[in-house]
Amino acid sequence: MYPELSFEEHETAKFIADYQSKLGLEVQTNVGGLGIVATLRGGKPGKTVAIRADFDALPIEEENNVPYKSKNPGVMHACGHDAHTAIALGMAKALVEVKDELEGTVVFIHQHAEEQDPGGAKSMVEDGALEGVDAIFATHMENYIPVNTISHSNGYIFGSSDDFVIEIKGVGGHAAFPHDTTDVISIGSQLVSNLHQIVSRKVDPLKSAVLTIGSFQAGKKANVISGYGRLEGTVRTFDKDVRQEIHDWVQQITEHTCKAFGADYHIDYQFGYPATLNDKTMNQLLVNAAKDVLPEESIKEDPPTMGAEDFSYFLQERPGTYFFTGSANEEKGFIYPYHHPKFDIDERALTNGAKVLTSTIFDYWKQYNK
Repeated sequence: MYPELSFEEHETAKFIADYQSKLGLEVQTNVGGLGIVATLRGGKPGKTVAIRADFDALPIEEENNVPYKSKNPGVMHACGHDAHTAIALGMAKALVEVKDELEGTVVFIHQHAEEQDPGGAKSMVEDGALEGVDAIFATHMENYIPVNTISHSNGYIFGSSDDFVIEIKGVGGHAAFPHDTTDVISIGSQLVSNLHQIVSRKVDPLKSAVLTIGSFQAGKKANVISGYGRLEGTVRTFDKDVRQEIHDWVQQITEHTCKAFGADYHIDYQFGYPATLNDKTMNQLLVNAAKDVLPEESIKEDPPTMGAEDFSYFLQERPGTYFFTGSANEEKGFIYPYHHPKFDIDERALTNGAKVLTSTIFDYWKQYNK
């Protein structure tokens, strides 16, 4: 009910820290910013397993008519991060009750700012959030699949996410005298077409990539040729080499297209989250653990998507895996995808996510505590 935007989650962070402290966990605050690391040490020695849960919200006005509707205007949990946090806190509450029987340590990594690059994961890793951690796991609510199911990927599950801004600087003037101008709308239109040739003509067709121009701004009036234009785009891929090649081609095509028509340009190209690559061994461990708490037919392997997640930074440092917990229920109207103003979930997903992650922790200890 009280969502906060990325890098502004002060009250949310305080709530989480207070909750975990009251349970008796060792709590570190301000990890890499507003991140929280809560450690539950079991009564017996063993490996350390981390559970990551993000807790930031989105700048969306909620349209749901429910008792728990957002009370912060223009902000809502439209991506299920409140559910991820509830899962982690619920797991902590349950595991504390059997603390003396635990054969290892559980670290709850509560991450701020997943929704906004540069994200919170990278800074938390740099600030030592994974110190002593042997493996890490995370889940995400998923309204593309029904409740009581989970979806996993035995490899890449998300692509990388890079953004760029191209400013085109020409010479404006009267629409009746185009020969006296350097028309940035004409140049920008050609540039959009040229950039969209990169994936179809410069990327190996057996490798996946997406380049999308999401914004083109130039001009304000029909009889005025604008002297300034701005393009914004995003690039998604899995392959590191393809990622760099697309960057290089954007630079080259922009330069030559603008120069061909006498315009200046400036590119701001930002490499964002890396592709999210699940560890195959850890993913299979999670799948087997899920079979202990869910029917086997409800566990599906799906192809990766071109979404992005900064959980990738954690997986670059430790083995682990990331999976989707089904949260849709068509009969109850829980059908809207994340980032939609009517996003909501079937709350049975909370129990399912917690069961799968807890089962994974115990199976990990069983296999690696030797």
